This record gives sequence, C-alpha cells and structure tokens, in this order.
Amino acid sequence: MGNYLNPGNEEFKRIIKSSYVDKTGLISIINSKIDTKKNLICVTRPRRFGKSYAAQMLCAYYDCTCDSKELFEKYAIAATSDFTTYLNKYNVIYLDITSFISTINSSGLSIDSVVKYIQDSVIKELHTFEESIDLTESFTNIILQFVNLTGKRIVFIIDEWDAIIREAKDNDALQKAYLNLLRSLFKNGNFTSKAIAAAYMTGILPIKKDGTESAVSDFDECTIISPGKFAEYTGFTEKDISKICSFNNNISADDLKVWYDGYSLDERNTIYNPYSVMQAVERGKLESYWRKTTAAETLFTYINLDFKGLQEDIARLIAGEQIEVDVNTFNNDVKNFRCKDDVLTLLIHLGYLAYDNDEHIVKIPNKEVRIEFEALLKSENKSRLTDLVVQ
Repeated sequence: MGNYLNPGNEEFKRIIKSSYVDKTGLISIINSKIDTKKNLICVTRPRRFGKSYAAQMLCAYYDCTCDSKELFEKYAIAATSDFTTYLNKYNVIYLDITSFISTINSSGLSIDSVVKYIQDSVIKELHTFEESIDLTESFTNIILQFVNLTGKRIVFIIDEWDAIIREAKDNDALQKAYLNLLRSLFKNGNFTSKAIAAAYMTGILPIKKDGTESAVSDFDECTIISPGKFAEYTGFTEKDISKICSFNNNISADDLKVWYDGYSLDERNTIYNPYSVMQAVERGKLESYWRKTTAAETLFTYINLDFKGLQEDIARLIAGEQIEVDVNTFNNDVKNFRCKDDVLTLLIHLGYLAYDNDEHIVKIPNKEVRIEFEALLKSENKSRLTDLVVQ
C-alpha cells in the first residue's frame, strides 16, 4: 500500500464509520466509462461538497491490492450488475494536488518544483513495487512499463486538480508545466489508451481554457453549472435529507432547507451543502459552518473588482433579486476576468451563488451564504456595497 500508488481502502473505512450518506452510485457511472472513449471524467463542485470523499471511495473500489467487497456490499453499488466486474481490479494512482503544494511550501522549496515533485513521488513508488523498471525513461514510459509488468492498467484519481491554477494564479510558467503534465497523461496517443482504464479528476474549477477550448480537451466535464449524470452526487438531495432527518430528529428538514439548500440542478431539484448539513445535524445547531472553512476576504476580493455593473449586481443579489449571467466567457481560472459575468461565474463555482441552467440566472442560494455576503456590508472595507443596498 502506498501514498500515491494503490493507497488501499483505509480512508473509505474511516468515512463509512461515521454518518455516511450512500453516494456509491457514482461508481456505476465510472464503471460504464471504462474502456470507452469517455473514460476521462472531470467533476467539479464547490469546496466542502464531498470531493475528497468521492475520490477516496473510488480508490477503495478500484485498488487491486485490497479486498473491498465487504465494505461496499450494503451500499447501492452492490445492487448493480457490474459490481464485481471492476471491483479491486486495477492499479490506482491517487494524487491530492493540495498535499503536494503543502509539502513543497512546508519544505521551503520553490512552488516551481511541484510538477517535478509529483512525478518523482509517483516514480519512486512505482519503482518500490517493481524494481526492474528502467528509471532513465520518461514519466509516461515508466508508468507504461509498470502497467506491462503488472498486467493491470491504471485508474487515475486526481483530487483538487485545480489547486495549482488557484494557488499559483500569477505563475504562468508553472501552470503551463502542470497542464503539459496532464496532457502527457491524458492526451497522448502513445500512452493514454494503453495505460489508463479511466481517470477521475475533481476540484472546484473546470479545466482551464487554452484560448476558447479546454487545455486537456479529452475530458468529459461535469460542473456545478452543468452536472449532468453526476447531479445527485454533487451534494445532498431532498431524498438524502429525508433519510438523515429520519435518524436525527433534533433538526427538521425545513430548517435544513432554509440554511443549506438552494444549489440548482434543474427546474425541479436542488442540492444541499453536505458539509454544513452534517455539521448541523451532529452539533444540533443551525449556523454557518461552510463559511468558517475559508477566509471571507476571498469573496471581498472578487466582488470588489472594477468591472462595470458588478457592484450593482452584487447589491441586487443581496437584496434578494435574481440576475442573468453569461457563464460561457469564463476562462476557468481566478485571474483572467474580462467582464462582470466572469466574476459572477467564478462565484458560482466557488459556491457563493447558485445557477439556474434553464433560466441562466443566479441568486444567493441560502441563509448560510447570505450571512457571508451580509458580513461584507459590516466590514471596514465594504466599498460601495452598503450604499447600493440601502438605495
């Protein structure tokens, strides 16, 4: 069992020991993509919406070095016809990009070295498992050697794929090197189809654009704006909330709806922030848990950008209005904004706004997020917002 290569199922064991809401149906979707042209998937959603839980669940299911049948037998995936077909049948390479950045920062090394550090870390573990690997070859050829030696292809699972795009927003050279690494893995005619059974990337932002197209164009992307088949796995649904409340009667479903619901999936269904729901249920108290996981200055930074009409639109949202937004010009990063709609689109991906894909409008989703916007009105750096809201 390694840190990056075949990490095992221990993390998923820990997850299901607590109040676990069954999201194993996600596995069935990934299974249906294996060995097809759609086997590269990028699913993005706001922070604290269960991204890492999903990644660790997939590690436990696909990792060939452990036996996870008993872990999954009582969940939805066990009722599918392909449950055992793919169960523990693949090598897994699991990369949590934030952990690489944290290690680099804590070691006092330059962030510029993070791409090489990722490659070296994976190579080291591949060589530990298969000592006969020729380390003079390229990164992808080393992986391909490992696949040939073990007779098992790889399921790549990348958590917080966009951490470099967000945290090194002014480092164009590093971003280019990182995107080139992804291209070498997932858009490489001499490697991808031979070595990779499937890839699942998750993060907050969609894949960064190169001009008008995705920089790693072969991925099938499902975002908080357009989640597709992954909608019910983006957060908690009404059905999930009903089940949670049936076991925890100290907080009502109606109260949870007011505080944590509001992220639109379609005209009939919305989703709840799962982190905040579970915090509220476990603590027996309704309050803003999600906002405590990030600095409020992040929101202030973006809504105070100098784009015509942005402050006025934010004021209208705080006043309870809904506004139209064009989400198509967003460059999928946190630096290159061309108009107010790009900023508002970023706020959708960050979870500060909810988007209606049918009407192309946004709103503040719930009481929890509204508290964060209202906090800006009381801050010393409130700029023009207070005056605009009062008007």
